[in-house]
Amino acid sequence: MDLSSMAQAFDLVKGHISGQLSEIAYNLWIRDIKIIGFEGSTALLHVKSEFKRDILEDKYLPCLHEAFSHVMGFDVAIRFTYDDDTQPAETRQNDTEIEYTFDSFIVGNQNKFAHAASLAVSANPANAYNPLFIYGSSGLGKTHLLYAITAEVHKHSPKANIVFVNGEDFTNELISAIDQNATQRFRDKYRLADILMLDDIQFIGGKESTQEEFFHTFNHLYQSKKQIIMTSDRPPKEIKTLEERLRTRFEWGLLADIQPPDFETRIAILKRKAKQLNLELPMDVCEYIASRLKNDIRQLEGTVKKINAIRIMDKEPPTVMLVQSVIKDILSDSQPTPVTIERIIAEVGKTFGISPDDIRSGKRSANISHARQIAVYIVREITQISQEKIGEAFGNRDHSTIVYALKQVEVKLAKNSHYREIVEDIIKNIRK
Repeated sequence: MDLSSMAQAFDLVKGHISGQLSEIAYNLWIRDIKIIGFEGSTALLHVKSEFKRDILEDKYLPCLHEAFSHVMGFDVAIRFTYDDDTQPAETRQNDTEIEYTFDSFIVGNQNKFAHAASLAVSANPANAYNPLFIYGSSGLGKTHLLYAITAEVHKHSPKANIVFVNGEDFTNELISAIDQNATQRFRDKYRLADILMLDDIQFIGGKESTQEEFFHTFNHLYQSKKQIIMTSDRPPKEIKTLEERLRTRFEWGLLADIQPPDFETRIAILKRKAKQLNLELPMDVCEYIASRLKNDIRQLEGTVKKINAIRIMDKEPPTVMLVQSVIKDILSDSQPTPVTIERIIAEVGKTFGISPDDIRSGKRSANISHARQIAVYIVREITQISQEKIGEAFGNRDHSTIVYALKQVEVKLAKNSHYREIVEDIIKNIRK
């Protein structure tokens, strides 16, 4: 199997997995995996760091095995490689940065301001707009712009130390650093950056230790005249669990929003992606897709990839009839996957700095009880399972305990606006 065919097959593997995981989990752990070859029936997969390799091996191997078996028709073993973190940044090859450039970014009325601001920052880091805060719904190109800035800066300054991290990864790395007594190494990684990019920064909201660490990192970089770029699904003022001192700093520079692309821009995106794949996509097919997929650029690109994979594997040309079945699958895949109780408890725990085990335990300290009550309430709100089932999930607590927890939260929500904002922000992060 040549590299192109392997990549097409692995796109189908990832597409299968995306229908089983939450969007957050998929984007964080699966989306950026690259396939680099096969050794017999062993797939060689590449990730960016040892940390990601360890998480994938610990939590996601079963779903990767199942997806490979579903697509390939036989069992596939998996072996990971990862970038050597001791290498200088300029010697690393990042395929994602190469693919996502300013040249491959389709500019329309809905994103031209964010595009222009990103160009300005890449041409003159720390002097044009600092910080740059790009916000908009998922799948509209925010991360693409971050990679494009990275690629452009490296053209002119190949030795620039650009550090790119997701908000949830930043939190997880800090937790790991504290656990391993390695906080100075963690701080050096981020505070020695020439450009710091933090994608999906809304995930640090409500997490006190993470916000404290990022506050000092932000101040250090800003005072050192280093560029800071952030993305979020909403503007700083709408991240209710963000500390005021951070919200103020995020608004020091430039806020740039991205809206869903209009019909003409969607057509242009489809045509560009098809051209990259050497796929001839008839206009009636483009119009059919663009009229139905309106709010997510990744869905548009994913549709073209699936059409191309079918063309390669089944020798079937792209037609409206074919696209109808492809779009049906994509729309089905894009439906929100059920949120697990474990996911809810984990997010509440991260927000309040409490382990999931403590939330489920019989411990009654004020901070643990506070977090447990909120977790119970959110589980009820999101999953709509019975109070008896909720009690079982929280250490086999009886019905009266669950009723009490729900009433406590409801009373506080009605009386305390800050408390209500915290709960609403946690729910937003879980559902993203």
